[in-house]
Amino acid sequence: MNPSEWNPGKLLETSGSYWKTCALHAGVKLDVFTVIGDQVLTADVIAGHIQADTRATAMLLNALCAMDLLIKSDNGFQNTQAAKNFLRKEAPQYVGYIIRHHQHLMASWSQLDVAVKTGKPVRTRVSFSDPDVREAFLMGMFNMAMNTAPKVIPQIDLGNRNRLLDMGGGPGTWAIHFCRQYPEMVATVFDLPTTRHFAEQTIARFGLSGRIQFQEGSYLKDQVEGAFDVAWLSHIFHGEGPEGCKSIIDNAANVLAPGGMILIHEFILNDAMDSPLFPALFSLNMLLGTESGQAYSEQQIRNMLADAGFVDIHRIPVNTPNDSGVIAGYKK
Repeated sequence: MNPSEWNPGKLLETSGSYWKTCALHAGVKLDVFTVIGDQVLTADVIAGHIQADTRATAMLLNALCAMDLLIKSDNGFQNTQAAKNFLRKEAPQYVGYIIRHHQHLMASWSQLDVAVKTGKPVRTRVSFSDPDVREAFLMGMFNMAMNTAPKVIPQIDLGNRNRLLDMGGGPGTWAIHFCRQYPEMVATVFDLPTTRHFAEQTIARFGLSGRIQFQEGSYLKDQVEGAFDVAWLSHIFHGEGPEGCKSIIDNAANVLAPGGMILIHEFILNDAMDSPLFPALFSLNMLLGTESGQAYSEQQIRNMLADAGFVDIHRIPVNTPNDSGVIAGYKK
């Protein structure tokens, strides 16, 4: 935003923009877009499906119409094309799980002032003991990677490397897409035991159980087993402070062959750390939920890799949502 665009109206619009956010969250959590599907339904029918009050449901539906997510006619409400594409659970590009994950973060964002004053997180890390929280987080990460990986991976040249470590790989989405891009590749997804079932189900769904294995462990505490010629570290730095990032890099380096390639995929700040906007805001999200996590600048990541002995460190130009980027290096 151009600084000259700030005025009382714009400030108040920004201040109250969470109203739209909450309306979207409610629509997704109540699953009204899936209920409507390709139909035109009245408010009372929709309220019956979601077991809600008819008057209140109509108010929410009207707000979603004002946001151009629904269309209202004499016969009732129907989805816009965008809602059909992204907010129905059956849609291949569904983003509802990550929206639900965002809803789980809202209470902590209302306490940002407390976190800034204390320098301490105001929420615990994502609790996988809550099935709704676990589903929203894991499926949200899966859906985001499913949309991003097919665009990013073709922009990365791995040469003849075909033994991939997907460190902190969660459901294995990136490993799946790397293996689809490189038919000779085999991969290991290294992550906590709580993600194993979901990862193995996902890998099997893509018919890659014979090429992708899951290895249990914490990338901070447990040594990866095996030998690899490329390590993919996607969105795991931001949950840790510099010392944690160093441990992660060292863990990956220990199992990389000489000449092996490390790839860091993160929301990357500029070296002044004051832009782009999304990584700067995401850094605050890490303040709210972790002891020392943050978004890192390109130079900070380069320095971490150099300190670990990696050479020919460079940024790979990729086009991604939310200003994420990829920095590569090679083990001596």
